[in-house]
Order: sequence, then C-alpha cells, then structure tokens
Amino acid sequence: MSSSPSPSPSVADALQDPQTLLASARPFLMGDFEAVHPNLPSLISVLRSVGAGEYWKAQESVCRCGLFHSAQDVNLAIFNPSTASDAVRSHLGGTAEELMYLFFVVPRQSLILSDLIYRYTDVELIEHLKASEVSLRNAKEGGLFDGDEAWRKKVNSLVPSSGITVKHVKTGEDVLVSRRVVAIFVMMTMADFSDQIFGFQDILFDNFNGRLEYSVEEIFIEERKRVGAGGNQVPMDGRDEELELVIPPVFDNCTRVLGAEEQIEARDLYWEAVCEGSKKGLDWAEELLGRSIEKNPFVGEPYVVLGQIYLTNGRFEEAERAAEKGLRHLLEWGSPWDKRMSWEGWAAWCRVLLMKAKEKSWPNTSWGILNIGLVK
Repeated sequence: MSSSPSPSPSVADALQDPQTLLASARPFLMGDFEAVHPNLPSLISVLRSVGAGEYWKAQESVCRCGLFHSAQDVNLAIFNPSTASDAVRSHLGGTAEELMYLFFVVPRQSLILSDLIYRYTDVELIEHLKASEVSLRNAKEGGLFDGDEAWRKKVNSLVPSSGITVKHVKTGEDVLVSRRVVAIFVMMTMADFSDQIFGFQDILFDNFNGRLEYSVEEIFIEERKRVGAGGNQVPMDGRDEELELVIPPVFDNCTRVLGAEEQIEARDLYWEAVCEGSKKGLDWAEELLGRSIEKNPFVGEPYVVLGQIYLTNGRFEEAERAAEKGLRHLLEWGSPWDKRMSWEGWAAWCRVLLMKAKEKSWPNTSWGILNIGLVK
C-alpha cells in the first residue's frame, strides 16, 4: 500500500470563500437534498423507513458511509447485520458498504484515540504541523524529500505505509486497515464528535480537562459490546486506492491546534457572556466575547453573538466583519458548536445579521427584531 497522495489544494482554497461555502451549504439549509445528490432523498427515505431520523467535499462513497454510519452499528443497528448486507449494498454501492463494514469491525475508539491522538502532545503536534508544511513546500518547489524528518518518522511509526493491523471487535481476527482508511476514519470521527458530543458526555466521562481521555477500560468495554458487527463481509483488500482524501476546512484547514485549556476558557467566557450579558450590559458581554474569540477563533457562534451586539450599537462595519467570520465558520463545520439551536438556525440568523449590517440598519424595538426574516 503506497503512501496517500496530498489532497488537492483547490478544494481547501475553494472552501475558504464564503460564497462558495454558502453555495455548498444552501441545499442542506433549504432541505433540498436532491440538489446535493440525485440519490440522496431515496437514501434518506431508506433510513427513515427503518426508524432513523456530503459535506467537507468528501468523496461520495465516504459521504454515504457517514450517512449510514449507524445503520449496522451494534447498539443502534436498524438493519440486521446478518441478513441486510445485500440491501445496504444495493443502496450504498460496494465501496461504501465495505467501508461501513470496516468502520464497525475495527476498534475505532482505541485506534483513533489511544493509538493516534493520545500519542501526541499539543506541543509536539504543533511542531510537526509546522515542519510538515515546510517539508511539503520544499518538495513542491525544489523537489527535496527527507525521509528522516522527525514528523515523518512519527507518522510512520503510528500509521505505517503498509497500514495498521487491529483485532476484529467480535472475532478477534486480524484486520488490516490501510493508511488511507485510517485517515478517512479520523475525518469521520471529527464529524461525528462535532455533531453528537454534548455537555452531558463531559459529565459521563469526567471530561473536565477537555481532552476526551476515555479510560482504556472504558474503550475496551465499549468495543467488546459491538457484537452485532459480524457477518461474512470481506474487507476492501487494497481497493481503497479509489478513495480520495480531503482535508476538512475547520481549524484553518487542519493546520492549527486548539489547546484543551483554551477550548474550555473560550467556552466558559462565551457562556458567561450569553447568560449574564442582559444583566451586566452589552459592553461587558462584548469584552467577554472578544476574549472568547481570542482563545478559540475557530467556531462561529461567538462571532454571531458579537455581531448582534455591534448591530445593536450601530457599529455596522464591525458587525459585517463579525457576521462574515461567524457564517464562514458555521458553514465550515456543518454542525453547531452551541447546540441550543440547530445548525440551520444559527446559519439563518447569521445571514440575517449580515444582511442588516450591509443595509446599515437594525430594529430598535422587540417587535422589529421578531419581524426580521430572510428567504433566499
């Protein structure tokens, strides 16, 4: 298995443009799923028919795997894994079905967390990201390649070019996971956590240091519970070469590291501003939101709330800049950071703020704010 090629920079560049981001997100915001892909409405209908209620420019087979990623999960399975493989394959296609099978037979939590994420310190990861950028530039511009660089050695020690052999969560048999599939599972886990991690998980797992450090025992127990992912499916056997890798646009195209302490401080400053701003005043809330953004500039909601404060105070140019940043980050993530409101709701409200900032107008009555709307 050869090393994975570098993702196309055109995708990352395109995702930086707010209008391109909005065009990509609009079908999801409007519920126009056929515009995303002609087959998506029928795929969603299949999920709904059994009780289940493409972002980041990922390849279609990866998107389909993500869409159906709980369909044959052990604890949440809505298809019988021993009898429904043909039915699932008919809807997803062979590559997506095989990818989904691997997604559930490998010990994904221990693979992604224990074997990868927890093997880096934040400092080391920052250093290696910087070094890899320099190395990539040298390779592109001067044809220079140094296989002895520290960041390359670290990556190769964790994810060799030949892949990683893990144990099947049910049978204990060896399963080879290629480097390319590991990268896809990292991306899918990012999307999964972004969409489905709430505050109550922090309490369940004592995640008060912000590092999601599930204990080894907890991970082992959870993986062994996944007994429904059996069957006679055959792994991809090297056919994953057709799977294209993309870099999610979040965290500046995954080139920045947000420290756990900064993440917690930013969250607490934001929440204090939201909860106490009406009592302590807009100037006080503005100051807290600014500090929150300094700690964590990678999520949209603090910019949205700050933009509304600017509009209330008639500072339209500052409001426009804040709303543009907020909307860009919201569209990059495709899921809400502040889960009091849906992603669609946050994006819609931010677009209203941006529209009013460009118009240089803002209602001065409560009824005026209630009557604000945007449908386009």
